[in-house]
Amino acid sequence: MPKNLNISVLLDFYGDAITEKQREAIEFYYNEDLSLAEIAEIEGITRQGVRDSIKRGEGIMQELENKLGIAARFGRMQEGLEQIMVNAKAIEDYNTKHGYSREVAQAADTIFRLARELSE
Repeated sequence: MPKNLNISVLLDFYGDAITEKQREAIEFYYNEDLSLAEIAEIEGITRQGVRDSIKRGEGIMQELENKLGIAARFGRMQEGLEQIMVNAKAIEDYNTKHGYSREVAQAADTIFRLARELSE
């Protein structure tokens, strides 16, 4: 079964929407990198039971993401914040090299601070 590493991200957002057994199996498989056989031994079920549990959990989380798009939106926001930081740094550097302005420096500092707060 090829691993879709995006599932780990979906687990962060939609893990509460699946059963505890599904969540545990997915965490073992994706986050702990255990094999289906290793998870089956831990959980006391068959390898096929682990696979079915993982597939059902993945399906539920993927369906939620398709409907809600929370993980994708979060990713876009993170990328946007990174670009804001890069551009604020460029403004700060330009300000330093081409006639320093206290107002521009304060505005860049405010942008940095807000972006850091939003990314936490």
